[in-house]
Amino acid sequence: MESNTEKLDLAIVVAADLNNGIGHKNQLLCHLPDDLKYFKKLTSGSVVLMGRKTFESIGRPLPNRRNIVLSKSNFNAAGIEVFSSLEAALEILRQDAVTKVFIIGGAQLYTQYLTLVDVVYLTRIHAEFEADAFFPQLDNDTWVCRETTLHEADDKHAYSFSFETYQKITQ
Repeated sequence: MESNTEKLDLAIVVAADLNNGIGHKNQLLCHLPDDLKYFKKLTSGSVVLMGRKTFESIGRPLPNRRNIVLSKSNFNAAGIEVFSSLEAALEILRQDAVTKVFIIGGAQLYTQYLTLVDVVYLTRIHAEFEADAFFPQLDNDTWVCRETTLHEADDKHAYSFSFETYQKITQ
């Protein structure tokens, strides 16, 4: 499977609470406007890859991004490309000379493909929520936090949070 990622820069973008919760009933845990701005700045002009449930929770293709949805069902929607496997999607992206792909959810894709990415952009929400979807724990032997930027709670953000950038440790 490693050869399928050759020449493709795969990264994960995720927001998780203190217990690694990322969603509840197919919705985000809370609304953080500056996190949404960060996500937009990070992914604009790139490819975003997501599962069907994540796409349905967003409700539309994300503008100024190539939207790829992985689904085993007969799913289709305007403005997206649907593939039944990551391998099939990556093959087309390599043919199109794409170099940067952001995996944006959900939990199943994060768990399946964490080993294939080199960078995780994690927004750590400094609170605990009721959650039914979780991000896998980042192992300290595999990942190192290279950058952390704290954002305190304010009039637009009910919770403080940090933008954390994790890099895979190469042996």
